Amino acid sequence: MTEIVFRLKRHLTSFQIMILGFAGVILLGALVLMLPIATVQRVWTPFHEALFTSTSAVCVTGLVVQDTGSYWSAFGQTVILLLIQIGGLGVITGAVTFLMLAGRNITLKERSAMQDAISAPAVGGIVRLTRFILKGTFLVELLGALALLPVFCRDYGLRGVWMSVFHSVSAFCNAGFSTLPGNLGNPLVMTGHNPFFIYISLLIILGGIGFPILVNFKDIILYHLRRLWHFLRTWHWDGKRFYHLYNLNTKIVLIVTFLLLVLGTVGIAVFEWNASFAGMSVADKWTQAFFNATCPRTAGFTSVDLAGLGVQTLLIYLSLMWVGGGSQSTAGGIKVNAFAVVVLNLVAVLR
Repeated sequence: MTEIVFRLKRHLTSFQIMILGFAGVILLGALVLMLPIATVQRVWTPFHEALFTSTSAVCVTGLVVQDTGSYWSAFGQTVILLLIQIGGLGVITGAVTFLMLAGRNITLKERSAMQDAISAPAVGGIVRLTRFILKGTFLVELLGALALLPVFCRDYGLRGVWMSVFHSVSAFCNAGFSTLPGNLGNPLVMTGHNPFFIYISLLIILGGIGFPILVNFKDIILYHLRRLWHFLRTWHWDGKRFYHLYNLNTKIVLIVTFLLLVLGTVGIAVFEWNASFAGMSVADKWTQAFFNATCPRTAGFTSVDLAGLGVQTLLIYLSLMWVGGGSQSTAGGIKVNAFAVVVLNLVAVLR
């Protein structure tokens, strides 16, 4: 068996390994979700339903055939959460993580596969970059869970701790899975919980801008901390400014993301102000407009009935879904980087 695995690793490219890895995780997840222990009623789940749920979780689409909160047991929800986390980080990243935890050295072949998986600029430092991605992901998800904790614990007691963790991971990974009946349109969170929707939106945005931007943020923060530490040691402030802290990729992603969010929020607010948002306060309407401009970019959460939205709003939804998030992020779509390049190229041709 070992010889067969060794021969496969020698003859498969990194992209083939990624495809087989995704397929293997999806199939394994489907088989586990079929077990009676994965459901509340302790019944066998049909293979096609388990396969669909597993595929949706790994590919972070948010589509479900069974209500996540009422059909799947705590074990089943845990499996779904692990599949979401693997899908958000990437199968290769997950595999390299297990190898590092096992204390095994990462081979050049595995480093090359990791480079292709996260589109890293070079093989050198790939393990260090992987560690940062993992630590950054878990830190953001932990902070997100703590922010969501008051809302869920107030309404669901101790069960709210698990729900906070589940929604934080689901939001950062842009998965859109929710254990609430009716997704985030549940009456318990729709009334007087504007911070809740803001926190979910921020988690979606952080997961959707891409890991390279988060790395750039880390470098910028460390740069300013070093300047502050130098000042505290010497009481001499370094007046020189570094004008290239934000690289070109970061600038493109942040600018386009900001424009999409602003235009999407204003457009949805205008078209749904007295329609789907009728009866809400002004603050609720703007919060829901912002939330519904954030989610279509592959997050999958819903707070209003999509069937009740106007045609104009659905066109905005389609546009946002088509663009998606940043490259090397947990989001999908054609990516804001590609969209920005196409638009800039079109402007250059027209000029």
